Amino acid sequence: MTQPFVPDAALRALGLTFRPETDDDIGFLRDLYVSMRWDELAPLTEWSEAAKTDFLTQQFTLQRRHYRSAYHDAAFLVIADGAGDRIGRIYLYHGGSDIRVVDVGLLPDRRGRGIGAALFQALFTMAQASNRSVSVHVEKFNPAQRLYERLGFRDVSEDGPYRLMEWRPTISADPLVQL
Repeated sequence: MTQPFVPDAALRALGLTFRPETDDDIGFLRDLYVSMRWDELAPLTEWSEAAKTDFLTQQFTLQRRHYRSAYHDAAFLVIADGAGDRIGRIYLYHGGSDIRVVDVGLLPDRRGRGIGAALFQALFTMAQASNRSVSVHVEKFNPAQRLYERLGFRDVSEDGPYRLMEWRPTISADPLVQL
């Protein structure tokens, strides 16, 4: 069973809260997914906006089904701001020696504000406390990969359009002092 995600002081200072998804969130999660993938379809100028939305809605349904099957005991969390408004999602799976970020996404108006970096810093703290790594698959065209690189993620492997990236705690010569 995946351990709960506990926001650190930086996330609490941003006013962020995290709660398990419910069926009442599906419409929000679908719209979030569409916003996260919309730019990929921009080159398909022959598709109408309705066709793009329908396609992405189908993709959301398939992805949701896959995640629920492949990561059945993951933490599927909705991220809310200080006003209680839903602003994103994060899906976490704790396997053996790794905390896997199955997926993470924020609404477009919340991106680029340091929320993603703060999320990952909290994950790094959790990982370090349990002697684990943090990993994430990212598509090669996804701008988030630059954030992951800045945060210290390194490439582990590539599979088609995906990069598997991993962060590991740095261990100093003094076992009581770790980064």
